[in-house]
Amino acid sequence: MDLPRRALSLTQEYSLPLIVGVFAGLIFGNIDQHLYHVLVDFHVLGEDTTFLGHPLTVHFLVNGVFMVFFFGIAAKEITDSLLPGGALNPIRTAVSPLMGTLGGVFGPAGVYLLLAFIFYGRGEDFPAVANGWGIPTATDIALAWLVARLAFGQGHPAVNFLLLLAVVDDGIGLGIIAIFYPDPHLPVKPEWLLLTVAGMGVAWGMRRLKVRSWIPYIAVAGVMSWLGLLKAAVEPALALAPIVPFLPSTVDEARDGRTGPTTPEEQLQARSHSPLEQFEHQLKTFVDFGLFFFAFVNAGVTFGAINVVTFIVLASLIVGKTVGIAFFSIAGTWLGFPLPHGMNIRHLVVVGLVAGMGLTVALFVADKAFTGPPFQEPAKMGALLSGLIAFLALGVAAVLKVKDGVSESTGRAREAGE
Repeated sequence: MDLPRRALSLTQEYSLPLIVGVFAGLIFGNIDQHLYHVLVDFHVLGEDTTFLGHPLTVHFLVNGVFMVFFFGIAAKEITDSLLPGGALNPIRTAVSPLMGTLGGVFGPAGVYLLLAFIFYGRGEDFPAVANGWGIPTATDIALAWLVARLAFGQGHPAVNFLLLLAVVDDGIGLGIIAIFYPDPHLPVKPEWLLLTVAGMGVAWGMRRLKVRSWIPYIAVAGVMSWLGLLKAAVEPALALAPIVPFLPSTVDEARDGRTGPTTPEEQLQARSHSPLEQFEHQLKTFVDFGLFFFAFVNAGVTFGAINVVTFIVLASLIVGKTVGIAFFSIAGTWLGFPLPHGMNIRHLVVVGLVAGMGLTVALFVADKAFTGPPFQEPAKMGALLSGLIAFLALGVAAVLKVKDGVSESTGRAREAGE
């Protein structure tokens, strides 16, 4: 591999654009907060131009349009893991991360409310502080995905376990925002979600018609899903999450009774040309480098605004996520839903810690939970400091030795399954 390609590969593998974007947003936001907001809230087509009631700012285009493709690729990874040979196949194995998702919501929310009561329960500020319970339920999928790959290694079932948990977790988080922190200027209109359901129906129809390009699925069904979420006043970034699973894979050819690849080389070549794989392959570089802008427009928090709420948010993310995810996932095994092969309590502890990185998503929830001083900026600082959990998670992962070689066996199982 030549030097430029090697450099590109390392840049993407370690999500360097995302990391640089976080630091750039932090530095810029603290050097000149006014100019930072001028850039982030810049109206690309003029201040009078809106789309379905949304101003076309840099912030909206990054969070509401670009991030659609990031969540789409995350959905692709989850779909892959659910296919025969995947880490979350058979399907009952996927119940465990879904149980963990409940723990990742109830755990941190419970710890937050408990700590809020301990520190503010006897004062008049308690109702206002308690309203921030939704902040630690969030997980920053982009950063969590990066840290999970570093902690467990590429292909480890714990990575897909975390990814499914985080995507569903953020889906629940968006529901929490819509129900408990609604925008008075954009009231929730759930009837528009039928358009998203219709988009899923269109994607299913394309799959039945054996459409062999990913582009029509995204251009037609994906746009329908996005418009449905946008009009429903639900965050549209998850628009492709229900669409991508309909993209055909090599498994579909086998189910259709067509002659499939037989040798490992043929299987690998066929898999790389499936619409599901091409979707990721052709968009991954664009998404990996675009994460710089996502991090930049969300990380510009001013240092110095720290009080007890800062530590309540941070403790809720660390303790609540870790205990909640581990307990609920283990409870799932008691109910007969096993963890993916190669995972145990050690991996759940690290997954819980990694999921505790709320960061950019938690910043977004903090904006909704608190309208201003004295708690909004301290809560944002707690969300921001949760990025440091990455070092804690990597340290615990090294101590617990969670890199146990399962990635290789998982890869072989996938090849055999396809």
